[in-house]
Amino acid sequence: MERLADDPRYQRLVRQRSVFGWTLTGLMLVVYFGFILLVAFAKPFMGSSLAGGATSVGIPLGLGVILFAIALTGIYVHRANSVFDIEMKRLRAEFDT
Repeated sequence: MERLADDPRYQRLVRQRSVFGWTLTGLMLVVYFGFILLVAFAKPFMGSSLAGGATSVGIPLGLGVILFAIALTGIYVHRANSVFDIEMKRLRAEFDT
């Protein structure tokens, strides 16, 4: 396994996966803290009625944060399955023989 860890292709794969994960994490943090900042500093806006009904603007925005998190999870899983895992299997097969 030490040979695999020293391989530049493996190191590049680990770096790409890490950068991708941190990018998605950063996006989630921006969306989440943006929502929290709106709750804290834009209460009149967040509490304003949506189309004159009982639902406030904050409800769909909060739902949007949850859906955004689900979407990011789906994006990560898709990328992991279609890129990272395939490349890792290829490298393992090469180093196991």
